[in-house]
Amino acid sequence: MRTRKLGQHLEVSALGLGCMGMSFFYGATPDPAEMTKLLRAAVDLGVTFFDTAEVYGPFTNEELVGAALAPVRDRVVIATKFGLAHGEYGPTPTSGLDSRPEQIRRVTEASLRRLRTDRIDLLYQHRVDPDVPIEEVAGTVKELIAEGKVKHFGLSEAGATTIRRAHAVQPVTALQSEYSLWTRDLDAEIIPTLAALGIGLVPFSPLGKGYLTGTIDSRTSLADNDLRRMLPRFSPQARQANHTLVDLLRQIAAEKGATPAQIALAWVLAREPWFVPIPGTTKLPRLQENLGALEVELTPGDLQRIDAGAAHIHGERVPERLKSALGR
Repeated sequence: MRTRKLGQHLEVSALGLGCMGMSFFYGATPDPAEMTKLLRAAVDLGVTFFDTAEVYGPFTNEELVGAALAPVRDRVVIATKFGLAHGEYGPTPTSGLDSRPEQIRRVTEASLRRLRTDRIDLLYQHRVDPDVPIEEVAGTVKELIAEGKVKHFGLSEAGATTIRRAHAVQPVTALQSEYSLWTRDLDAEIIPTLAALGIGLVPFSPLGKGYLTGTIDSRTSLADNDLRRMLPRFSPQARQANHTLVDLLRQIAAEKGATPAQIALAWVLAREPWFVPIPGTTKLPRLQENLGALEVELTPGDLQRIDAGAAHIHGERVPERLKSALGR
């Protein structure tokens, strides 16, 4: 397995595994026993970077990841997140975000127990909390690092100014944000900021929440509890309009002896050597397919064709009412 470096010191497999869908978001919850097998198979295949969060479930995803990876704990890097209030300690007065220092400490202790570990390798603030100065957040994580409970500090969906302010207090190892062929709003300001500060990028949903695999079209039925139903980009009309991009991925995949998903992931991997995508899956064949993207080489001409095909995407990635929670 090839490796990449996040920040100055955190070395991980070049592709990680996003674990959210194993217990949250995409409709029916998979069998935990099967997900345990999948997590252990991922380790056997060379994956060392696993992403979870307390809110996934909530709580059940951390428990799953912790139990599955406990036998190989010293071989893997586990990332989790704090900052989204979901009822355990009550909602914050305004936004459902909660990054108060005392809350960060409570969440960290609870995550350590659920993950069956004595340290969290990478601890992200899940979303920027406008009610708590980012300097207080970074300072609290800095204390947790000094105590040995956390190894590295990360942010998620933060803006450039927030990243710089946090980094001045405690070096930020990685930013996790949505990034893919059809979500490229990081290009203008965020990615140059990360490059200047030596911070890695961990793209989540690098396959467009499944759309870029070519398995979803305007006729695909999403389960009633599949949260993609609320995303404008997953309306039947947007799915139909964006299918020209999938057709292009299929064409290039055929030329390379690959799949559309592998081309989409190879494109992300080709952007910068400090990008570490974390595609999620609940199926072993999909995991193996995703890892195959590491063997796909895209030429400058391929990249130009793909960029041109992704120039016009239909539908917003999140509803208007959620944009204020993105922190940028």
